[in-house]
Amino acid sequence: MTDRAWFDAAKGDIPQWAASMPKDADGTTIDWDWVRSLDLAHGVGTIPESTPQSIHDALKADYATREHLESIIAQCNSTFMTDYDRFIGSYRLPRALAYANRRLNDNINTLLHLGEQQHLWVVSRERRGRTTVAVLRPYSGSRPSNDDQGMLNLSGETGDASAGNTAAENSDVKFPTTVALDDIQDRTAAILDARAERCKAQRFQKRAGDAAMARANLSGATSPGGAASSGNATGHHPKPDWRDAYLPGRDVDAVMGIDIETTGIDPARDYIIDVGFEFMNMASPRPAGEPETYAYEQGYYAAGDAYGQSRLAFGVPPENAALGNALIAKLTGIDVRGRSSEAGYRLFDEWPQAQAGLLARLTQQPYVAHNATFEHSWFMLNVAGYAESYRAGRITIIDTLPMSRQWDPGAVPTNEHPYGDNTLDAYAKRQGALDSAHNERHLGLEDSHIMLVAMKHHLAALKAQRKGPWGPAGRAGVGGKSCGRKR
Repeated sequence: MTDRAWFDAAKGDIPQWAASMPKDADGTTIDWDWVRSLDLAHGVGTIPESTPQSIHDALKADYATREHLESIIAQCNSTFMTDYDRFIGSYRLPRALAYANRRLNDNINTLLHLGEQQHLWVVSRERRGRTTVAVLRPYSGSRPSNDDQGMLNLSGETGDASAGNTAAENSDVKFPTTVALDDIQDRTAAILDARAERCKAQRFQKRAGDAAMARANLSGATSPGGAASSGNATGHHPKPDWRDAYLPGRDVDAVMGIDIETTGIDPARDYIIDVGFEFMNMASPRPAGEPETYAYEQGYYAAGDAYGQSRLAFGVPPENAALGNALIAKLTGIDVRGRSSEAGYRLFDEWPQAQAGLLARLTQQPYVAHNATFEHSWFMLNVAGYAESYRAGRITIIDTLPMSRQWDPGAVPTNEHPYGDNTLDAYAKRQGALDSAHNERHLGLEDSHIMLVAMKHHLAALKAQRKGPWGPAGRAGVGGKSCGRKR
């Protein structure tokens, strides 16, 4: 398909989803006719007149739309993965909803800045529970600094986010009028907390049921603790964890390491702006004929056994670029104000060829990431065909985070790190992949490289010690997390 035709195809899948998913992640009945009515390709946000009440009403409407969309998107993964009869053939509807929701989120942030420029409120970004939300307070003639966002200049030119150059000061339009703020506060944190409490109650109920079944079954007395721990290389023995499914097996060899940089942490709200990947063999020799050197950004990085390196840069919509993102610029060095699609940068979620090329690489061998569920969640909502390939068992994921947590003797619990320091930076330094004088770069290719070097060093040490994959609880084969059709 070309252009935006896939949005129509996505809406064509609604009957399949409606039959399998009557309620969203918050237990509310989904109005699928409302979903069908949305213009996913051209935007679902509200563009107001420049009056205080119009801005207020537009923000209120956009918040309500985002809440509805995100509660549907949040339920799609479990519905799709437990559709064992394969009634739902494609994941393109959730991808289309996420596409629209990202632009809606940009519209919301634009409205927040517009309200600041007109002195309707002051915005602060505050961590609450599981997320960061925009908190609105009455304008009082001053504005706190905000490291999470840049400044929006409604003249169409990007503004300077330096101190003393606030959005309110840049604006020629000032309204002394105040508007009600109680009904336009971001409810994301409360929604996520309530959702988590429901999930916790469901897990507790399931465990109670399982315990009752075990008590009624004599076989339960022989296996009260479940699977044995994989065992750390020292006396520290973490408890088995769901992440252990992503541990490599003793026969792992050719892998692709990948890391992505994004404009935020939510794949339904934010954009992929940098992808880096490379290949490395954990056991067999490096393929002959591959170039032996590669120039990483860090001159002290040596390619070593890595090959097939690639870095890909992507853009953001003009509305997102105009807002800026000081936090991501500081972390990665990528300033989205220069990454607008109007400046020639292609958006990853609008580039089918880039998605297809990445998917081909993700399916040809196991891929490795540090905290791989992050990459996985972004690929599900951005890469055409990824969800379908994952469900069909054509994708295997290995994660170096549980390698650090379970098998690294340096990952001991402390007050600061109750599960040990398992950041990529700490893991790479402990495994000799990153000099102690330097830090993780937070660019896709460079981070992929230190991750693979650390993994190879770590596996070699574990094999010599007969621990990890070669220990009593080790797995044969390549290991990692993969799915297959269940009957």
